[in-house]
Amino acid sequence: MLDGSNKSIDVQIEILKEILYKNEKLVETLKVLEEYAKKNPKFRNYYVGAGGVNQTVFNYYHGYDINYGIKDFDIVYYDSDESYEAEDIIIKDLESRLSHIDTSFDIKNQGRVYIWYNEKYGTNRDKYTSVEDAISSWGATVTCVGVRLENNELKVYCPYGLNDIFSMVIRPVKKDFEKESYVKRANKWKEKWEKLKIVKW
Repeated sequence: MLDGSNKSIDVQIEILKEILYKNEKLVETLKVLEEYAKKNPKFRNYYVGAGGVNQTVFNYYHGYDINYGIKDFDIVYYDSDESYEAEDIIIKDLESRLSHIDTSFDIKNQGRVYIWYNEKYGTNRDKYTSVEDAISSWGATVTCVGVRLENNELKVYCPYGLNDIFSMVIRPVKKDFEKESYVKRANKWKEKWEKLKIVKW
């Protein structure tokens, strides 16, 4: 069993890579996206993040099937073109290229999230300045992790580090997130992965 707790970030990234590479669906997704990004300048700034990453790690430490409980893979990118049409082209293009992988994908341009989010929820959320800015606001530290491949090397964005993932600690990130949503999500995860330790809001 690979233990990434309380190691240096360089060691943790290597352990994360070893664990994620056990998830064949995730690895194939990363390979398709790497090739796509080389050909599409609008998709250069991207990551796969959230549940597909942290829940793969949770499954490894629980001894579950590596894809247990993973609803979809979150693919996020940042394009200054805020039009629905530009995003829709990329969504449909990627869905076609990823159709051979037996899972679902949630593909979003983080550059236009504030538009539909504020319309849907009646809020006044600010525009994200980058895909990294968006990932940094995803409600829990274990969720705020993005990965991608560059020349077959795993590149990781983890603004709150990786210790919480390896320690299976659910800790709130209160930027653009509410207590009720955090508690609901944390309790739902705890039902699926009983070893999780939840930090109160």
